[in-house]
Amino acid sequence: MERRAISTKEAPPAVGPYSQGIEAGGIVFVSGQIPLDPSTGRLVDGEISVQTNRVMENLCAVLRAAGLDLPNIAKATIFLTDLGDFAAVNAAYAKYFPKDPPARACVEVSRLPLDARVEIECVAVR
Repeated sequence: MERRAISTKEAPPAVGPYSQGIEAGGIVFVSGQIPLDPSTGRLVDGEISVQTNRVMENLCAVLRAAGLDLPNIAKATIFLTDLGDFAAVNAAYAKYFPKDPPARACVEVSRLPLDARVEIECVAVR
């Protein structure tokens, strides 16, 4: 099976030894995205909904680099440092999936890279 790294300047570069995405066997695994502005490399300021929108735009950029889009996502995982943000994150996330949203899990974690409040990863199919 062939394995190909996905990379784009439209999303923030990896903050560790990993790829923005990997395609293998027609499946694209997009690494967790945090609310980093790709033009500045800094976390965006603002409410959790603003940060969630930035995360989703970063995911979209990696998917586009793979020749895919949001409807290709089969599964997403959301990581929050405070489940109290669940409703606001859900509202922002839902705008990206007006019809047939992917399967999803959401979990609270103690900490995220760069002290982000939200991180989302996904698996998409070609």
